[in-house]
Amino acid sequence: MLAIATTFLLAGFVKGVIGLGLPTVAIGLLGLIMAPAQAAALIVIPSLVTNVWQFAAGPRLVPLLRRLWMMMLGVCAGVAAGAGILTGDTTRATAALGFALILYAAVGLASVRIRVPEGLERWLSPAMGAATGLVTAATGVFVIPAVPYLQALALEKDELVQALGLSFTVSTLALAAVLAGEGLFRFSVAGTSVLALVPAAAGMLLGQQVRNRIRPAVFRSCLFIGLLVLGLHLVLRSLT
Repeated sequence: MLAIATTFLLAGFVKGVIGLGLPTVAIGLLGLIMAPAQAAALIVIPSLVTNVWQFAAGPRLVPLLRRLWMMMLGVCAGVAAGAGILTGDTTRATAALGFALILYAAVGLASVRIRVPEGLERWLSPAMGAATGLVTAATGVFVIPAVPYLQALALEKDELVQALGLSFTVSTLALAAVLAGEGLFRFSVAGTSVLALVPAAAGMLLGQQVRNRIRPAVFRSCLFIGLLVLGLHLVLRSLT
């Protein structure tokens, strides 16, 4: 329980600062003491509550819902299509996700700006959502390709954080439904997941205080450095 509490405190802090990372950090660290599917079940409540908190408290909820609803449908479809992958051998999927994060972070730190043309967004959104859902089903992590795609939409800092919260909320709900269907999200696991919310929320509050005090350029650097570290962590975990 101490290891779980410490893990969620750290994961919540990372999420508070850069708007993402709770599932990646939590599953990565919990994976040292339990199976990935068990770790994914534990993150359901902390991830759901902190993500709802993140997107519901933002300034542009209704416009974002109107803009991103097709992507959210794609996420649900992708998770449903990939049901069962997480309970199998996820080593290759974890390594691939890690390398993707590293590449994306390196491009971002090199100040290469990617923009989605306005006319393509309608067609790309469901495809990016479906791809994110498949990655979620395989690894329990929601960041690729959702994060680079949402950033390519040229959202402002607070809008980006809110959009990430929306995407992660839908991914969490879809993953929870799949885990429940496979008997991995039982009452006892749900109870532990609820308890894990306390350190996760405390860490997120602390992280948000840090984020509110940094400039947009610094925030962008923190985002990419965070993704780079998370990617390296996933690659190293897949090799052990």
